[in-house]
Amino acid sequence: MFEVMRLGLVPYHEAWDMQKQIVKSIDEGNASNQLLLLEHPHTVTMGRGSHMENLLLTKEQYAERGVELVEIDRGGDVTYHGPEQLVGYPLFYLGERGNDAHAYLRDVEEALIVALRHWGIEGGRKPPYTGVWVGDEKIAAIGVKFNRGRQRKGYITSHGFALNVNTDLRYFNLIVPCGIQQYGVTSMEKILGERIDMAEVMNQVVRGFSQVFGWPAVEEGERRNEAG
Repeated sequence: MFEVMRLGLVPYHEAWDMQKQIVKSIDEGNASNQLLLLEHPHTVTMGRGSHMENLLLTKEQYAERGVELVEIDRGGDVTYHGPEQLVGYPLFYLGERGNDAHAYLRDVEEALIVALRHWGIEGGRKPPYTGVWVGDEKIAAIGVKFNRGRQRKGYITSHGFALNVNTDLRYFNLIVPCGIQQYGVTSMEKILGERIDMAEVMNQVVRGFSQVFGWPAVEEGERRNEAG
């Protein structure tokens, strides 16, 4: 199973600290798999594979536009997070799934592809790039860290995906997204021509993850009620 936590708008560092604590709890056997669903204030993150030339402004210029710049420990290059973008952090123990990092990335992509079909959006892959694409435009970026368990053998995942729902795509003009110059980005709102209900997007993403990973989803409130 995995537990779903819907957290609303969360500052980037706060969510990052939360991930580290939960990964430690999963490793120690004190927490189940978790899927955190949230939004971030305007933030540009730089993964371990980032190239500085993909930042098109100085740190001061980003700050003037209300954008925080954060260096993080996931794989991948530069990306943008902001309001009306659904960010998901699956914190999953992969020891029972063969510790296959490549298969995990494909499964995350597939879960989002399944979710998008609810709106008739046909997402797909574009090798060798990671993420979900609609034609030549990326609708969801994926960047993951595979944490080696200390108490348990196997990986525990952190970081995750960013799905553009009603995202202000102009902010992507401040970077070279994921270091990919030749392709653009899109959003569900742009494709469908109308604003999309974020709660329903979360519902469909949870359904997609449950279907692809074969695990039942338990909402945070439901788990507390059962415990009570």
